[in-house]
Amino acid sequence: MKPLHLLIVLCCLANSALAAPAPASYVLENTEVRDLRAQALKRDYQLYVALPDSYRQGNKRYPVLFVVDANYAFPVVRNIAQRLNKHAGMEEVIVVGLSYANGDGGVYSRRRDYTPTTPRKHDYRSDMPGRQPAFGEAKAYGQFISGEVFPFIAQHYRANMQRKVFIGHSYGSLLGLQLLLTEPRTFEHYVLGSPSLWYDAGVMFDREQAYAASHKDLPASVFFGIGGLEKLAAGKKRSRSEADADMVADLREFDGKLTSRKFPGLKTRLRVFADEDHASVFPFVLTHGLRAYLTSAK
Repeated sequence: MKPLHLLIVLCCLANSALAAPAPASYVLENTEVRDLRAQALKRDYQLYVALPDSYRQGNKRYPVLFVVDANYAFPVVRNIAQRLNKHAGMEEVIVVGLSYANGDGGVYSRRRDYTPTTPRKHDYRSDMPGRQPAFGEAKAYGQFISGEVFPFIAQHYRANMQRKVFIGHSYGSLLGLQLLLTEPRTFEHYVLGSPSLWYDAGVMFDREQAYAASHKDLPASVFFGIGGLEKLAAGKKRSRSEADADMVADLREFDGKLTSRKFPGLKTRLRVFADEDHASVFPFVLTHGLRAYLTSAK
């Protein structure tokens, strides 16, 4: 083949490759994405909604699982809940994932929205160039969930809003504790994995003590879970700091304090999953946390 002809052939092949459509994305069945403006926060979020297989077949209303850190956790929760239904007889649910704020980095968004305070001492760096890290908006974000997300879900889906479950992990569990110790009836059940109780020198221990001093009851159902490897390394001295926290000991202590109050309306369970760490434990916490609340025919 002459050089000119070869060049023409190569150009044609290159243009053909450029014109080929991009491979399709994998889409989870029976899922929807909804945009929602947080009016008080003046930020935009998305809701990821997974509907049960039987949703289109009748008028049933379903329990609703609300999961934060949805960019990671939504497909995990959706798939495990579906599998527990199909293979273990657990009742069907609607899953609602709460995204990070549009335009914000995940670290930036969750630090701001899930934490109860601005830490008194910190050296955190922002994952968003030109913006200082933000903290301490868990109260306002919780009001967004109850005041704007809940009505949206109730309006658009056959959701049983008397059976709402909160699912969080790490900072997400701090948000859950914020709700638990301020407006415990926001959810009927809390699944809280590996809560960062070291945060801000253990501020949640102070919050729990303050709640107990001014309340005679804590009407809530809570499942705590954590990995057995989330403990302090040998030779280190435990403290209320991220670097020297024993998260297993912290959670045992926190649950022990709640139990010691003998609140008549409080039900807690604590499970430590041996050989699991902070990164691997979430599916175990989720599975057992759902079993502690949802009914099963088997």
